[in-house]
Amino acid sequence: MGNTKPITAAPVLSDRVRVNGVETPVTFTAEEGILRWRENCLSIEKEVLGITVEGSKIKIRAIKENDGGGIICCGGNTGGTVRRRSYNLEMLSEDSLRIWSQKLHEFIDSLGRPKRLFVFVNPYGGKRSASKIFIDSVKPLLDDANIDYTVQETKYQLHAKEVAKSLDILRYDGVVCVSGDGILVEVVNGLLEREDWDSAIKMPLGVVPAGTGNGMAKSLLDAVGLPCTASNATLAIIRGHKQSLDVATITQGQNRFFSVLMLAWGLIADIDIESEKYRWMGSARIDYYAIQRIIRLRRYNGCIKFVAAPGYETFGEPADPEGETISEVKSSFAQHKGYCGPALQMKDFNRKIEGPFVSVWLHNVPWGGEDTLAAPDAKFSDGYLDLVVIKDCPKLTLLSLMTELSKGGHVKSPHVLYFKVKAFVLEPGTQLDDGSKEGIIDVDGEVLARGKGTYKSNYKTLMTYDKLYIKVDQGLATVFSPSTIS
Repeated sequence: MGNTKPITAAPVLSDRVRVNGVETPVTFTAEEGILRWRENCLSIEKEVLGITVEGSKIKIRAIKENDGGGIICCGGNTGGTVRRRSYNLEMLSEDSLRIWSQKLHEFIDSLGRPKRLFVFVNPYGGKRSASKIFIDSVKPLLDDANIDYTVQETKYQLHAKEVAKSLDILRYDGVVCVSGDGILVEVVNGLLEREDWDSAIKMPLGVVPAGTGNGMAKSLLDAVGLPCTASNATLAIIRGHKQSLDVATITQGQNRFFSVLMLAWGLIADIDIESEKYRWMGSARIDYYAIQRIIRLRRYNGCIKFVAAPGYETFGEPADPEGETISEVKSSFAQHKGYCGPALQMKDFNRKIEGPFVSVWLHNVPWGGEDTLAAPDAKFSDGYLDLVVIKDCPKLTLLSLMTELSKGGHVKSPHVLYFKVKAFVLEPGTQLDDGSKEGIIDVDGEVLARGKGTYKSNYKTLMTYDKLYIKVDQGLATVFSPSTIS
């Protein structure tokens, strides 16, 4: 056989341009989406944000990874510090200007990037830094990408939910939440309470970490090895990659709540909610109060029943369906116009675990916060929830388990049951050592139900401290993600 030359993608365009007053050749390869001139090499998909025409110049706005190694050819994974760059290519004729701008815009349009976004900014969450994060980290990138956006600052709790229920979704290509996890949860609930919920929930949702709990942003970015930063999250939104997301429906009577993150009862819920009284301590309040709660450990009576995922059928013990008078739990939501949630067949709940419990933790995504890898095996759209159960555990061992949360090592402990479920029933009870006191049920960082004698027990909640039914809809929602992940 004779010598063969490697086949390379033929340039769609090849021309000469003027850069800083000096003529130089430039090529654009459509198959690879690569723009080259002099020592520069730009990946349109990974690095170019937007292109504008100013006089005879094509202005290219891009990002480069600043890792100390100079210009990176054809992109990187933006694991280092991202810096914005601007390049001016002066075309030598009107025809060249027209052809080049047309071809470059066509390529960017073919990537399916969002062009119009509705952006929620929560100025009250976390360290009250969301407005500054939007101005400093989000807005410049959106402007560089030529994205039109409408900004709505949330003014009170459930404001984002109200807006999402009436938002003209046809005007936008996505909804972005510059906040902690709370605004995302409100938006999901607002979209699913609409009459057109089945089309509304297909609206891609973006999350930029700017709150106390950034579990969703951390989960999405960490899945591809990226740091949890506002710039990385914004770039994921701009690039337009999408990922399906499971949604869990929690029902009790005629009340329902849609969860995308987690449900906690027992130790984790108590720490999360009751530590609010030490909010002046900042993030240290969680660690401080965790120690307090472990020293004075509570255990709760109760029972959980579940439909185990394939491969996890040996967890728990057989549950006798007899005595259940409900053959199907499907609340009558006659007064609701939105999604009622999936039907629950009680005969399917064939496994159970009886209390007392130290903690019951149900997770939809791996990270509960930026430093809490709660469910390391959780997937975004596998149709299952990851269940983490602690029934009994020595206090010193429990303290060491809490230190393992940042890397997910707690699930390997013999004191921890960790498995996947498709559906779940929580029957919460009283504290083992004090039958006059009950507990708190925490869903996605907010109190869903408070029992007798709990912190702020006089506050109104959506549900009562009683039996809850949870079932997952696989891939019901859609989120912007750094790349396609599972």
